[in-house]
Amino acid sequence: MLHNQDPEKDVSGLSGAAFKVRISTGGNRAAFRQQASPRDDDVRTRESSWFWIAGRPTARASFVCLLGRIRSRPGLQPFQITAFSRSFIGMGVKAALPKFELCFYGAVLGLAVFWAAGWVFDASASSINRKAFRTSVKPGYFGRKMDTADFEWVMWFSTFRAHILFALSGHVLFAKLCSMLAPQHRSSVHMAYGVLAVWTSMGWTYVALVLSHCVLLYSVSLAKVRWLCFATGLCTLATFKCEPFVSWQAGLVEGDFELRHVLFYGGCGFTVLRCTSFALENCERKDGHYNVLELLRYNFYLPFFYFGPLMTFDKFHVQANRSDLSRKEREMWNLRLEGLIHLGAVVVVDVVFHFLYIRTIPADLKLLKRLSDWALVGVAYFNLVYDWLKAAVMFGVVNTVARLDHLDPPRAPKCITALYIFAETHFDRGINDWLLKYVYDRLGGKHDDVAAELLATLCTYGVAVLWLGPCQAVLLWALLNCLGLNLEMWTAKLSSTEPFVSSETELSEAASRRVRAVFNTLNFCCIALFNSVALNGVDFAKLLAKRLLLKGFPVTTVSVLFVTYCLVQVIKERERRRALADDPDHQNSAAAAQPEAETDKQKAE
Repeated sequence: MLHNQDPEKDVSGLSGAAFKVRISTGGNRAAFRQQASPRDDDVRTRESSWFWIAGRPTARASFVCLLGRIRSRPGLQPFQITAFSRSFIGMGVKAALPKFELCFYGAVLGLAVFWAAGWVFDASASSINRKAFRTSVKPGYFGRKMDTADFEWVMWFSTFRAHILFALSGHVLFAKLCSMLAPQHRSSVHMAYGVLAVWTSMGWTYVALVLSHCVLLYSVSLAKVRWLCFATGLCTLATFKCEPFVSWQAGLVEGDFELRHVLFYGGCGFTVLRCTSFALENCERKDGHYNVLELLRYNFYLPFFYFGPLMTFDKFHVQANRSDLSRKEREMWNLRLEGLIHLGAVVVVDVVFHFLYIRTIPADLKLLKRLSDWALVGVAYFNLVYDWLKAAVMFGVVNTVARLDHLDPPRAPKCITALYIFAETHFDRGINDWLLKYVYDRLGGKHDDVAAELLATLCTYGVAVLWLGPCQAVLLWALLNCLGLNLEMWTAKLSSTEPFVSSETELSEAASRRVRAVFNTLNFCCIALFNSVALNGVDFAKLLAKRLLLKGFPVTTVSVLFVTYCLVQVIKERERRRALADDPDHQNSAAAAQPEAETDKQKAE
């Protein structure tokens, strides 16, 4: 995802805080400057100039995205895209804070979470008999009622759990038999089972509709004209978002299966993106064309067909045709462990839904106006965490099946509580890869021009709006996040100039980290507020903003900012430890320091 141009720096993706830095600044800056040449000191000064808002090293920034099913619309997936930003690596990456200060931050954060949860629990218990709760709060376990407002969660892990497990179990069984008897034909077996499963659940007319879109984009790809393939893909996608094309195509699907509406949009939407990826990759192929059978194998892989995640064709084609089917050491053990973790997460979420009605409360605007500030903030925060957890579990289940088929699907999303800048916010790496490769990088070029970056971000968010389905919430969400990302990028360029560079070099590493955390706190609040627009609705976001900025000022405003600051410092500490663990220079210096310490001890004795 990140293209590193400097051989001295290796930034390994945006997963968690895992990045490796081959620049060790040490703790004594004065001693370092005495040993460094003028040119080395100049290089180090430039590398130390992190931009003030985005306070961690990334080769390029990324778009904020959200796993929000706007208006219960199926098939909507989050994405992450990268934008221009230099990799400012230097002081502050490994800056440590005193232990008592970190313990204080952790204690404040923990108490704040439990305090907000208590307010949400009281609001849930006192409002259980409200009229707005009757349709979504149903009898559950423990003698309590359960929040069932999230259709996707109920569909996956309650109402249609048996259907989904049956389909995936059948896929695993047939795939295992094929890998033992005829491994060279496993892709064709996956395709045959996928077509059969789709035919059984949706009918032959739906299969014919999907095949027609596959044939259309395959035919266009034979011309090997990129803009034509991409335009055709967008127009085809628009037919599932705009009337009267939506109603006409949906009318072709017969049957009374309760999930028919959800599966229709999910399967067709992802089919268009997959076929567009195939067409664009076919344009890149210098010799000949990919055949239509390879497109069908790619599109009708059942675990990815309806709900994703999305793999670009070039990655899927290589992995699906891999001849070596051996597994890494302890790979099966890790897969079993992941399965148990996903099961545990499902149980935890179901238990929480019996006490905190975080999905039902945002739909009752009258109740929201009566809630305390802490209850409202708690509802917003817990919804963000839940939405990440839902994405992690749903994609995790599918990814486990894909790994059994010797594929390497997109990794799990990053937790909302483990980030604090627009440059790191992402929920679905599959959509990210698609948009990054086919839209953003194509328009952004080398990502060193502000105008080109602005055009790339606008166009990419335009495609995202089309994918999610144009509506007020989606348009406002896209506008706010596009503005936030570009503002962050412009700040990055501005802060790499004087007097910001020299000002930061005058600070200690710990002070630099604290200053950055202040600006990161504002960023986190913007990220949470902007994502609430799509996740909980425009009215909820307006009410939340008024409470934080107007009615709750200054007590609620300052309190929330301080708790968020503590959260940012906790995240930074986790990043610092991972950076040190991933830094080979640090490991080598630690290993070299150990024998020297033992030698000194022996001499002293």
